[in-house]
Amino acid sequence: MPSRHRIRALMGLGLAVLTCAAVLPGEAAAATAPASERASGGGLSAVIRYTEYGIPHIVAEDYTNLGFGTGWAQAADQVCTLADGFVTLRGERSARFGPGARPDGSLSSASTNLSSDLFFRGLNDAKTVDKLLGRPAPAGPSRQAKELMRGWAAGYNAWLAQHRISDPACRGAAWVTPVTTLDVARRGYAITVLGGEGLAADGVANAAPREKAAPGTPAPKAADPAEAARRVFGGQRRAAGLGSNAVAFAGSSTANGRGLLLGNPHYPWQGGRRFWQSQQTIPGELNVSGGSLLGVPVVEIGYNEHVAWSHTVATGVPTSLYELRTAPGDPHAYLVDGRREKMTERKVTVPVRGEDGRTSEVTRSQWWTRYGPVVTSLDEFPLPWAVGKAYALADPNAESLRFTDSSLALGKSRSVRGIQDALRRTQGLPWVNTIAADSGGHSLYTQSQVLPRVTDELAGRCSTTLGKQTFPEAGLAVLDGSRGDCAFGRDADAVQPGIFGPSSMPTLTDAPYAENSNDSPWLANADRPLTGYPRIFGDVATPRSVRTRGAIEDVSAMARRGGLTVADLERQQFANRAPAGDLAAADAAKACAALPGGKATGSDGKAVDVAEACGVLGRWDRTVRTGSKGAVLFARFWDRLIRSVPQAELWRVPFSAAAPVTTPNTLGTASPAFGRALADSVAELRSAGIALDAPLGEHQFVVRNGKRIPVPGGAGALGIWNMIESAPWDSARGGWSEVRHGSSYIQAVGFDGGSCPVARTLLTYGQSSDPTSPHSADQTRLFSDGRMIRARFCEKEIMASPQLRVVRVSER
Repeated sequence: MPSRHRIRALMGLGLAVLTCAAVLPGEAAAATAPASERASGGGLSAVIRYTEYGIPHIVAEDYTNLGFGTGWAQAADQVCTLADGFVTLRGERSARFGPGARPDGSLSSASTNLSSDLFFRGLNDAKTVDKLLGRPAPAGPSRQAKELMRGWAAGYNAWLAQHRISDPACRGAAWVTPVTTLDVARRGYAITVLGGEGLAADGVANAAPREKAAPGTPAPKAADPAEAARRVFGGQRRAAGLGSNAVAFAGSSTANGRGLLLGNPHYPWQGGRRFWQSQQTIPGELNVSGGSLLGVPVVEIGYNEHVAWSHTVATGVPTSLYELRTAPGDPHAYLVDGRREKMTERKVTVPVRGEDGRTSEVTRSQWWTRYGPVVTSLDEFPLPWAVGKAYALADPNAESLRFTDSSLALGKSRSVRGIQDALRRTQGLPWVNTIAADSGGHSLYTQSQVLPRVTDELAGRCSTTLGKQTFPEAGLAVLDGSRGDCAFGRDADAVQPGIFGPSSMPTLTDAPYAENSNDSPWLANADRPLTGYPRIFGDVATPRSVRTRGAIEDVSAMARRGGLTVADLERQQFANRAPAGDLAAADAAKACAALPGGKATGSDGKAVDVAEACGVLGRWDRTVRTGSKGAVLFARFWDRLIRSVPQAELWRVPFSAAAPVTTPNTLGTASPAFGRALADSVAELRSAGIALDAPLGEHQFVVRNGKRIPVPGGAGALGIWNMIESAPWDSARGGWSEVRHGSSYIQAVGFDGGSCPVARTLLTYGQSSDPTSPHSADQTRLFSDGRMIRARFCEKEIMASPQLRVVRVSER
């Protein structure tokens, strides 16, 4: 870590000294904000040392200046994406882009700009974030967290004032304007409630009693409420949106007796939920490197000289529903213990640009209860406000701005025990697990997240008819809102009423390996299962995803082999083994070869010659490397098969809780669906002129600056550690031509006993979304080749970079 004398020398050196330019249009709005919201009065600065691939190492004297350097550097790489997000948070999308378009989904699940605006304007009008920002810690953010937010806003604004935007996505756009501290806090809040209120954006914005519907209009209803809840909160939704893998190895498994960590979060490749990489340093106070979600002023997944950690999306359901009994004759009142309570009406007005370019206003009412807002849907789960009944959403994360403090505390930790202490103090992680390893050889898995305090006893006593279906199957509690004794209650060690305290969190320490791939805590280590936690955290003794099964097979074998190094972590990341292929490809090839005449009947009733496919499936190497031949055919076949056959019928050997990693198994090939899936896949590829044994990389790729970059990896349903979910297959474009989400900020970290951690990192989509930037695809090409970057953490490593560029950034 550089000394304070060193930082002053760096600040004075300033190989590229940047000074303020003219004020941009729209900056006046930020300048006239209340003093408490203004980013800065001037005078902030930082030193940024850029190394290979545009990775910034930001050095500052205190938290405000560190936030300044971070906001500056993020704006330089991602100004258009960030600015678009601030338009969302201010509720201005309908006025800027029209009401009907769909936001990118990074800050809520709103299906239209209008719903998004109504949702966020409702929060802003109620001053939800303002109030949280004003609370003393731990109810509100710490002083350091506020300083980081204030500095970030000032850095973003200074970059805008001093640069012309080159990214065509927003070059010259009037909606790129300065921001305030409050804007930054609102972004952090939106990320915090993504798993709760953010999923209900449409349902909050458009909530209205069914009495106002046209006569005879049927109320929307989920055919299978448990399945609908699983889609919203279970593995299927994570496979379609967010997910992750991470493993920590204890010293008993490693070559030098020190811990190792491999983190591989699966996040979107476009939009505002991208990661961005940096190192943040305040001499003598903080020195951490890793990935941050855009607009966040701290490292969220990372490492320092003592400990490394990553997060995975957890199975804990971070929100609950209360079923209300509305008062007779008044849908806007409800009964609690026989007493009538009026809902609170919040009228929200949004400016909307019409097709003629003129702006009008749309006003809607939102309705709030003692539990939270009334909702008529939770993402894809309909919750009709019918006669005598309504639903309110209870999201304890809506009372938290602690995510920044939790991340900051993790960055300061010096051991696995320090990680645990940090999570115990701050209690601010909303919807993730934490996996960590340290230089002392310790490992950790913990599901320390903010969860509604729904004990199994409370659920058993207070679940409604709907809740008795959704809670056991999906962990979504639907409680009786007409009874006061059905409130969440409070744990003595919780910093906030209505949430579980740290002593309730499923935790595993010092296991030879601790792994999670978005299943419950049960098999964080298959030899040391975790049990006894409340159902809302996750399930026990149920089938694991193919990805979890494959990951446990891989990492348990690594731990048994022992002698592990960072190089072994790199090999695991890019092994690209397809566990579904290992389970099913041989069975499929054998059944294919047994088809009469080598033909199968497709869904259109036509016979297709599939004889060639039998050999391709049999010879496939069961990987999804860019050169893998047969991976395309199997992926198309597997996608069709699992969509048409229930899981219980897919396998001949059923799941056994006594053998959860190896069951179910043996593909059920007798079903007519098997032949249809094979025939349709073969016919599809042939009609597109694609060889059945075509290399994967020719048909799974991204296009950057007009050039194709082959992409390794595969869909979550294939069980791939290096997961890649692409846009739907398009034969006309030659396959999967864009990645939607998957492997993002990857880090493999170890320790050698000195002050320099041994780390390899990769940001799969690069630091910048600006196509004119040299860092918009440079790391994507590394990803294509299965290579990672040798990280530079210590001073000697940073200063030895052959591409070192030192920039002193300041407000004036």
